[in-house]
Amino acid sequence: MIVGLIIACEVAFWVLLAAGLAFRYALRMPRTGLVLLLCEPLLELVLFAVTAIDLRNGAEPDWRHGLAAVYIGFTAGLGHSTIAWADARVAHRFAGGPPPAAPPRYGTARTVHEWKVAGRWILAAAVALALLQGAVWYVGDAGDTGPLRAWQQRMLWVIGINVVIAAGYTLFPKRPPQGGPAQKLRGPAEKSVDSEAGTGT
Repeated sequence: MIVGLIIACEVAFWVLLAAGLAFRYALRMPRTGLVLLLCEPLLELVLFAVTAIDLRNGAEPDWRHGLAAVYIGFTAGLGHSTIAWADARVAHRFAGGPPPAAPPRYGTARTVHEWKVAGRWILAAAVALALLQGAVWYVGDAGDTGPLRAWQQRMLWVIGINVVIAAGYTLFPKRPPQGGPAQKLRGPAEKSVDSEAGTGT
């Protein structure tokens, strides 16, 4: 039942997102669209309540309960950015909004972008860790919490991988290729100076 509810929540997330954007832009009913988008967190509350009731009724904790906690955590950490990503593209396509900004490719801007992305994944994993720990305390000594602990270890791996990736861009920032954007910024005045330096006096 838990897995089926997770699948239903995921489908409902995209249905509500599509409906909210349709009302907001295609039907010119922004308030109705906003209400539909604000209903997204209710899906996670329903899943959380059903999972807690299942455990309270004596269900043995297993990977399904851990998956529910992870799904809620990742929706909390990544759901807002997913909605913003879709909203920007629909607004550009159907409402004359500005084109979505492409992520930076080089230098400090790329490093900051990678830390922002990592931050969202770390937040998602941290929320999942907290929910899993809450489930462990809730079950106590009455059941086997091994499956929940296993999910916690996976979330620690998610945090570690994202920190390593973002730190890599910090220590080794990506630079534009030779002859790329940085060199194209050179203007006629700079080229004139180079020419004079090469000919001498």
